[in-house]
Amino acid sequence: MNLTTSTTQHSLTPTRLVLLAAAFLTATGNLAFFGKLTDIYAWGADNAGFLLSVTVVLGSALTLLLAVLSAVFPVRLVIGIFLVLGAVTGYFTDQFGVVIDSGMIRNAVETNAREAADLLNVRFLLRLLLLGIVPAMVVWHWPLYRASRLREARYAVQTSLGAVVVMVLCVFMFSGHYASFIREHKQVRFYMNPLYPVYSLARFLAETGTAPLASLVRVAPDAKIRMADTHHELVIMVVGETARRDRFSLNGYARNTNPELAKEDRLVSYTNITSCGTSTADSVPCMFSLGGRENFDIKTAKNTENVLDILSRIGVSILWRDNNSDSKGVASRLSAKLQYEDFKNPQKNPLCDSECRDVGMLHGLQEFIDTQKGDILIVLHQMGNHGPAYFKRYPPEFERFKPACRSAELATCTPEEINNAYDNAVLYTDYFLSRAIQLLKANTPRFETTLLYMSDHGESLGENGLYLHGMPYRLAPKEQIEIPAVLWAGESSDVDLASARALKERKNSHDAISHSLLALFETETGLLDTAKLLFVVKEPDEHPESRKLPR
Repeated sequence: MNLTTSTTQHSLTPTRLVLLAAAFLTATGNLAFFGKLTDIYAWGADNAGFLLSVTVVLGSALTLLLAVLSAVFPVRLVIGIFLVLGAVTGYFTDQFGVVIDSGMIRNAVETNAREAADLLNVRFLLRLLLLGIVPAMVVWHWPLYRASRLREARYAVQTSLGAVVVMVLCVFMFSGHYASFIREHKQVRFYMNPLYPVYSLARFLAETGTAPLASLVRVAPDAKIRMADTHHELVIMVVGETARRDRFSLNGYARNTNPELAKEDRLVSYTNITSCGTSTADSVPCMFSLGGRENFDIKTAKNTENVLDILSRIGVSILWRDNNSDSKGVASRLSAKLQYEDFKNPQKNPLCDSECRDVGMLHGLQEFIDTQKGDILIVLHQMGNHGPAYFKRYPPEFERFKPACRSAELATCTPEEINNAYDNAVLYTDYFLSRAIQLLKANTPRFETTLLYMSDHGESLGENGLYLHGMPYRLAPKEQIEIPAVLWAGESSDVDLASARALKERKNSHDAISHSLLALFETETGLLDTAKLLFVVKEPDEHPESRKLPR
C-alpha cells in the first residue's frame, strides 16, 4: 500500500475514520432532528424503512462533507472541528429547539460576554467535553494508516462518490416519502446537525464578506421640521428586549404584570403588533429603518441612513443609552446631535448589583435634557427579558411570582418556574416604563412629551418544545413575533389620543416606529407613510395654547 508512516494493529484508514465520525455525529448530535422527524412519521411498519433511510442519508451527507474537506485539509483537523461544532450546536438545538441559521450565528458573534455566560452551564460544558473535546482528542491521537497524498485524495473522491450513490439509492427507494418530506416539511431539515449550522456559517461569512458601499446612502433628503412647529418635543423611545405581547396584563393577561402602567390614563397598549425579526441583531436595525421588513437587508443597513440619522440631520438632539449588547449599528454614526452611552457597567450605571439594571438608564437624564436646545429624542435599549437567565433580569424585590426558576439551565426548572421568572422580568419592565413616564411628566410643562415602547421580538417558553428566540422568521411561532407596544402621551403632546385608541387593535408592525417618530417630530417628507402610523398627530392650530408654553 506504500504506507508513509508505521502502522499498528488498531490503525484506521482516513476513510474509515471519516465513516466513524459521520456515524458518531449522526447518533449524538441529532436528537432534535429525529424527534421532529418521528413526530411526523411515527415509528411503525409503514415508516420504518423510510426512517432508516433518512438516517443513512444524513450519515452519508456528513460522510460526503467530511471526505471533501479531508481532501483539502488534514483529516484529523477536519473531524476534530466537526466533533466540537456538533457538540455545541447539538446542545442548543436539543436543549432549546433553536435553529442555527445565519441570523443565529450573527447573534452569537454580536453577543457580549455577559449574555454568553448565561448559556455556559454544567450541561453545556459536559456535552462539549464528552461529545466534542474528548472524541476530538481520541481522533487526534489515534494511529492512522497513511498513503501518499495523491492516493489519499483518490480515496476521498471515491468515498464522496460512494456517499452520493448511497443517498441517491435511499431517495429512489422511498421516493414517495421523500417527495412529501422535502415539499411539506422543509423546516425539519433545518435541525440536521452539523450540516445546517455549517451551511448557515458559510452563508453568514458570505453575507458579512460583502464589500461595504462606498458612501452612506441618504434617505429622505427632503426631510425638514414643519415651520409651524414652535414648541419642542421630548420623546423617550424604549426598545424592549424579548417581551411577549401576551404577558402584558394591559393586553388581557390574567396575572397583573403591569400594575404601574395600568394607573396611567393617557396610555395606549397596542394589541396587534408584530416584530421585524426574531433576534436583536435583525430586529433593532430593521425597526429604525425606513424600508420596512419586506425590503430590509441586513447587509446594506449599516450603509443606509435610518430614522435617527434623518432626525439628527434636521436638528433633533438624540441620546442612545444601552443596557443590552449594543445598538446593532443603529447609533453608530455619532455626531454632535447623536450620542451613544453604554450603561452595562457600574462606571455609567449607578444601579448595578448582580447585573446593571434598566432603571439606571434614567440616571442623569434630567441633566441631559436641561442642557439641550430644541427637540430631544432619548432611546433606551433594555436588557428586559433576555433569557435564559430570566431571574437575573430583575432585583429580588420584584420576585412576586413564585417559585421562580433560578437557573439558566431551563431543563432543570418546571414550566411554572420558568413562567414565573419571565413574568417577574415583565413586572420590572412595567416599573421601568412607569419611572420613565414620571420623568416625562416632570417635563411636560416645557415640552410636548411622549413615550413609545416596543419590544424587539418575543420569546418561546417551552411551547411545542421551543425555548428562547431566533427561529427563522417564516417558521417562527407567534410567541417570538407578537410583541407588546405601549404609547404614553403627555397633556401637551401632539398625539391625538383618541386616534391612538382607535388604532390599538389594527394590524401593524415594527414598520410603524420610524414613521411614527418622524410624525412626532413633525417632519415633512415625502417618505412619511401615514398608513403605518400608530396615531394621528394634531395640526398646530388644534392646540394653540400648547404652542405658547415657554421653552
